[in-house]
Amino acid sequence: METSEPQWLSSEEREAWLALMSLFMRLPSALDAQLQRDAGLSHFEYGILAGLSEAPDRTLRMSTLAVLAEGSLARLSQAVGRLEKKGWVRRTPDPADGRYTLALLTDEGWDKVVATAPGHVAEVRGLVFDQLTKAQTRQLRDIGRRIMRAVDPDDPCGATRSSPAAAD
Repeated sequence: METSEPQWLSSEEREAWLALMSLFMRLPSALDAQLQRDAGLSHFEYGILAGLSEAPDRTLRMSTLAVLAEGSLARLSQAVGRLEKKGWVRRTPDPADGRYTLALLTDEGWDKVVATAPGHVAEVRGLVFDQLTKAQTRQLRDIGRRIMRAVDPDDPCGATRSSPAAAD
């Protein structure tokens, strides 16, 4: 049985891959640190609040929110439990189908997102967009979309956003 030699990365591809992997590892930690310091939230918790803030009626099924927040239902449930204790999220059975649970952003949760978003946006801008030209920003968008189509053609996070949490 004949096996083919792997198609190794070129030197330029390897440098790009290492830069991308370094970014994937360090940027989330930097964003998490800012949110913890300024708002007492993890990046995951902020993602939950932001996702709900953009949803119709600030409400999503927990299963949909788990996909949007890139977390398992178990991890989401624990995080939503913490957010419920703070009065920012409420869970309720889905009246359309009682097998599902809805997560609702409360008015206090909305206020938390509105208060947190400016600092988060400033951090995203400082770490990412202030480092790029307008042309590089468009390239980054196009590159991200192209790679995401290969990773997950049905990615729900590609839609245009319009809430205070739009930087996420």
